Amino acid sequence: MTKKIGRFYKTADFAKLAGVTVRTLHHYDRLGLLKPTGRTAKGHRLYGERDFARLQQIVTLKFIGFPLKQIKNILNRDSFDLATELRSQRDIIVEQRRRLELAVKAIERVEGVLASTDVPDWEVFAEIIEVINMQNDMTWTDKYYSEEAKQKIAERAATVPRDIIEQAQRDWPALLKEVEASLGEDPASENVQALAERWAKLVQGFTGGDAEIQKGLNKMYADKQNWPATFPRPYSDEVQAFMQKALAIRKERVIS
Repeated sequence: MTKKIGRFYKTADFAKLAGVTVRTLHHYDRLGLLKPTGRTAKGHRLYGERDFARLQQIVTLKFIGFPLKQIKNILNRDSFDLATELRSQRDIIVEQRRRLELAVKAIERVEGVLASTDVPDWEVFAEIIEVINMQNDMTWTDKYYSEEAKQKIAERAATVPRDIIEQAQRDWPALLKEVEASLGEDPASENVQALAERWAKLVQGFTGGDAEIQKGLNKMYADKQNWPATFPRPYSDEVQAFMQKALAIRKERVIS
């Protein structure tokens, strides 16, 4: 028989009704996330209809991916912008999906290696791990971008087709190799200006031509000395200085 006192339920019955465990309710109580409406004379928790409504909100936000601390902050506000909160969470999930895709591709590369030999090449394994770690741990770059820029970057990551992103990842190493081979040439030469054109297009592929994203990108590359030791510089200072001259010439020609 359900232990219902007035319009309230004791913990075990409320947990059963709500589809959660008693332990979960106790945990939410300790966190101040879901305090019972009342208690019996002996101190047992009593939950009512308003508690059930709040629990539904908690379960929904938790399913979407919000951490409990953030859920508490959201639900304790008098009002909050749910659309903004959901957009922020969507961006997080999109980033998680990107990381999972990297892991899948790494596994596929390993499978390809194993298919061609019975002896695993552990150097290939190490290289894959290094690439995954490098691409996954990019949160350190957040400090260079404004909130507006970070939002736009996340939106671009979610909307730009994957094949275009992968093509850009292949194009950058090829371009850098050609730029390094051209060091010492006149930055105004036809060859170097063609390289500058390709460079500008690849940068725009990331920024989308957005000035706020470009501003953050410039700040990040101006602070190379403070980059994490585990993150290798994509190109040398010499390459950067060379291309800055070439890009400046290109910009002057476009304006004139």
